[in-house]
Amino acid sequence: MESSSPSVPFPLLQAPVESTYRACTIPYRFPSDNPRKATPVEIQWIDLFLNSVPSFKQRAENDPTVPDAPAKAEKFAQRYTAMLEEMKKNPESHGGPPDCILLCRLRELVLRELGFRDIFKKVKDEENAKAMSLFEGVVQRNDEIEDDGKRVENLTRGILAGNIFDLGSAQLAEVFAKDGMSFLASCQNLVSRPWVIDDLDAFKSKWTKKSWEKAVIFVDNSGADVILGILPFARELLRRGAKVILAANDMPSINDVTYPELIEIINKLKDADGKLAGVDASDLLVANSGNDLPVIDLSSVSPELAFMANDADLVVLEGMGRAIETNLYAQMKCDSIKIGMVKHPEVAQFLGGRLYDCVFKFNEA
Repeated sequence: MESSSPSVPFPLLQAPVESTYRACTIPYRFPSDNPRKATPVEIQWIDLFLNSVPSFKQRAENDPTVPDAPAKAEKFAQRYTAMLEEMKKNPESHGGPPDCILLCRLRELVLRELGFRDIFKKVKDEENAKAMSLFEGVVQRNDEIEDDGKRVENLTRGILAGNIFDLGSAQLAEVFAKDGMSFLASCQNLVSRPWVIDDLDAFKSKWTKKSWEKAVIFVDNSGADVILGILPFARELLRRGAKVILAANDMPSINDVTYPELIEIINKLKDADGKLAGVDASDLLVANSGNDLPVIDLSSVSPELAFMANDADLVVLEGMGRAIETNLYAQMKCDSIKIGMVKHPEVAQFLGGRLYDCVFKFNEA
C-alpha cells in the first residue's frame, strides 16, 4: 500500500546526510530519557493526534468509495486510538519511540488497511474548483504592484494565507466545517510582523538583486494553498526566467495535493497557448516527491525528483508539516526558504511564538 518505488536522499541536502540531517524538528525525547517511559513531550504530541481522530473518523464515515464506510471508520478510530494509548504506556511499541513521522505514518497505515485511500477527496475537489475560479484575480492583483519588493512580500503573504487551508489541524477543521475560509480576508488578517521566524526583509533584498535559475518547491495543501499561494509565486519565478519544479505527494494524505491532482490543476489553469495568466509555463514541471505523508523525510525522496532537482539553486519547503514540524533546520547546499503557518499550539510553544504565527526562514547557500 505504501509507495513501492525505491527512494534516495534529496541531492541538495548538506552532506553527509546521515550525520547532518534530522527530519523531525521537535525532539520528543533525549538519549538520557528512560526508553520505556513516555516523555511529557511524547504524551503531548500523542494527545494532539488523539484529538484529531474524531475529524478523521467523520471524513472516513462519509467516504462514498468504501463499502460499509461507517463501520470501517469506527474500526479506524478504535485501532488508531488503541495504538496511541499503547505508545503512552510503552513508547517502544509500534515501531517507536514516536516522532511526528511515525504518528502520521501509523494513521495512514490504519486508514489504508481498511480501504480508505483518500478520505478528503470531496473537500479537495470542492476547494480546488473554488480556488481555480479566483486564480486570475489573485495574480492580477499581484501584477498591479510595481515595486519588486512589495510584490514579493504580497506573494509571500498569499502563500501564508493559503496555508491556512489545513484539515490536519483539529481547530482549523472545525472552523472550516463552520464557514469555509476567505483567501483575501486571510491575507489581510495574518498576525503582525515580526513573525516568530522572520527573514522576509533579507529575502526581499536578495530578490531585488538576484535571479535564481531553477527552484524546487515542495507543495502542501490543495485548494487556496497551492492554487492561490504557491502558483502565483511560481509564476513570478517563471516570469523572472527561472525553471520551477513543484514536488507533490505520490499518494493522498489529509488534504495535501497529490502529483496527479496538481498536473490536472495546472492543465486546467493554462490557456490554449500553454500560458499561466499570460506567463509562459513551459518551464513549469511537476515532480512526484515519492512521499505519502503530510510531513516529509528528505533523506528518502523519489529518484525522479532527485534527478530533476540536482542542479537547482533555490529550495522552498512550504507548510507546517514539511517546513516547520520537519525540515525547519535542514541545511541545503543552495539558498532555501521554509515557509508556513503555525497551526498547532504545541508548535507555537516550541518556537516561542503565537498560534497562527508565521515562519519565513531564508538561508543563503
